Amino acid sequence: MHGPSPETLYPLPGHPRAVFLKNVVTRPNILVGDYSYYDDPDGAERFEERNVLHHFDFYGDRLIIGRFVAIAAGTRFVMNGANHAMGGFSTYPFNIFANGWEKGFDISSWTGQSRGDTVVGNDVWLGMESLVMPGVTIGDGAIVAARSTLVSDVPPYAIVGGNPARVIRMRFDEATVARLLALAWWNWPADKITRHLDLIRGADIATLEAAS
Repeated sequence: MHGPSPETLYPLPGHPRAVFLKNVVTRPNILVGDYSYYDDPDGAERFEERNVLHHFDFYGDRLIIGRFVAIAAGTRFVMNGANHAMGGFSTYPFNIFANGWEKGFDISSWTGQSRGDTVVGNDVWLGMESLVMPGVTIGDGAIVAARSTLVSDVPPYAIVGGNPARVIRMRFDEATVARLLALAWWNWPADKITRHLDLIRGADIATLEAAS
């Protein structure tokens, strides 16, 4: 056996609150890697509808989630479509109410301030009710504390928390982080991951490197 199939919708038998997320995603502007899951007792299948907000195709931004990401209930991603045009005196979105207010509106004044894709790396843990703002990149191996608001990028293997979220501490020293990023165990085939689970779950970087 080489672990669960990433094509399984409900990877925990008898517990439909967790889904392998890529199997419920339908939007082409959301990309999710194998084994990343979302846990929500109120219907994890509705992730796109309830957890990815203001995500419009014409805006062009993507939500990219890596492999082996654990996303706790209530985590939300606010995408660039939530922003208002800020180049003039008023930020009020007159144009969306039409009836003459849409005339003269330049859509580039809105889309031109996009902060780009929102990216979640591999082996990231997002705590309950985390809020990720547009254009944030969360590095591999990072941990986000519950109810944190992320407005800026998170370094790989950092533990962050708060509103706005700040680095609380690093999980490992710089040299170990560099070695882990070079190993990128999350890209190994499933059978190799299965053979070396004890090393991946352990804390001996040299032995893990020897198995790579």
